Amino acid sequence: MKLSIKKDSGFIEFYSSSKTLLEALDDIKTTKDNSLCYSSGCRSGVCGSCAVRVNGVEVLACSYELKDGDVVEPLKNTQTIRDLVVVAPLEFNAKAKAYLCEKEQKPIITKEQTLINELQSECILCASCFSICPVYELNPNFLGPFALTRVWRYVSDVREDEAKSKIDLIQQDGIWDCTLCNACTTVCPQGISSKADIEKLRAKSAMFGYSDPSFSSFGFGSSFDGSPVF
Repeated sequence: MKLSIKKDSGFIEFYSSSKTLLEALDDIKTTKDNSLCYSSGCRSGVCGSCAVRVNGVEVLACSYELKDGDVVEPLKNTQTIRDLVVVAPLEFNAKAKAYLCEKEQKPIITKEQTLINELQSECILCASCFSICPVYELNPNFLGPFALTRVWRYVSDVREDEAKSKIDLIQQDGIWDCTLCNACTTVCPQGISSKADIEKLRAKSAMFGYSDPSFSSFGFGSSFDGSPVF
């Protein structure tokens, strides 16, 4: 099967009879072009390091079944190191305080409480959601679906001691910039819905007196509980 791979020098066509894209990349590097660079790790869809774009859609190379005519590119909205190797902008996690600020007196966590954010904890850092997000074309400072999902993961944690400060930090370049297009959910290999998490963060923000700033441009805002005020 023929596939076209974007290298630093441009698109180059190769042929491979491999079943998965990662197997094809290994075959090409071993037998045809040893300069080809790409990332891989567990080879079983767990580590997320082999994420690329195929025909404009983010996939894990180790899980994707090769098709004739496939076009392979590096992830978008990331720094390309070489060929298909990229570095995701994970610094947004620190900016959004997407980590646990634990209470001094640690509460006892029930099984039901762990289930609230269990799915968000299963992110494999593949950066597919960063790549597909259309907001970056307009706002490169957007915190992004990954960081915002992480914020919800900790804001919803009963051990979190600084939920309000986390909510404060995601008002600008954060939850209100998201278009809720749901593209991030469609490419997440773990089935995590950042759109749903962002909607929960918007509801939580309303509890702290915040509202969508775009409403003010239409001459109305919202009350403390989030209901519109005209």
